[in-house]
Amino acid sequence: MVVIAIIASLVGLSVPILRSSRERARTAVCAGRIKQLLVGLWSYQTENGTFPYGFQKASGQTASRDHYAGIAGSVDLAGWWWFDYSQEVNHATGDGLGVLSCPSKRQSDALLAVNLLCGNYGANLSVCRVEQYTQPYRDGFYGEPLSFNQIPQPAETLLLVDSGYSLISWWHATESPPVQLPPASMMLGGIQHAAYVPGMGINKDRTLLQGQTDDARGGRHPHKTVNVGFTDAHVATRKADEMLVEKTADSHWDNSPLWQPKPDPVKAASP
Repeated sequence: MVVIAIIASLVGLSVPILRSSRERARTAVCAGRIKQLLVGLWSYQTENGTFPYGFQKASGQTASRDHYAGIAGSVDLAGWWWFDYSQEVNHATGDGLGVLSCPSKRQSDALLAVNLLCGNYGANLSVCRVEQYTQPYRDGFYGEPLSFNQIPQPAETLLLVDSGYSLISWWHATESPPVQLPPASMMLGGIQHAAYVPGMGINKDRTLLQGQTDDARGGRHPHKTVNVGFTDAHVATRKADEMLVEKTADSHWDNSPLWQPKPDPVKAASP
């Protein structure tokens, strides 16, 4: 009986340790995948002079939703996303699609679970801007994407982060965005507002999609941390609430330089 009691105690002690080890391993894999994606985005930036669009609407032959069969799903807009320009991902062969998936993804809804745009990694809309964006949610997020030279503090400005959706902005990381965001919807186009930073405290007051609650409110990595890929291509682990953007005045938010590149005073003063 004594031996059995000792064995039971040891098992009880080892289970939490094993669980913690697995969580740390998944966090490390996640960081590695973000690093791979950063390398691909940086290769694009080097070749083209800017980071890629976060999203470009498809036209002509590329408008077919067959391109996204099993990847995005019918609730997402048809077009080309930031990861389509990454050398790590090849839709023609299927190679590299695994790098888009966070190993700690927590999406209990079946549709969200198979949608690679949901519950994995989000590109910062302040850098990887979009060609078109619906008013009144477009200020600072549409138009030409930025180049590395337009980001004065690249080691402090995020490019990719654990996210509820493939595109994310600082509006999704503040309690008081300039315009109140509508609840996320599975209707075409409305799913873009499914973005969030997993584990951030403000998510408890957000209206989430079915199946997002555990990920958004409970967090994805140990101690409610997230992996962040910065525009200088380094990856760091941050507490989710360190990503929060606070409103400091009637029309001012502390979104720079983490979410929105701080203007270069020298360039701003140039004629």
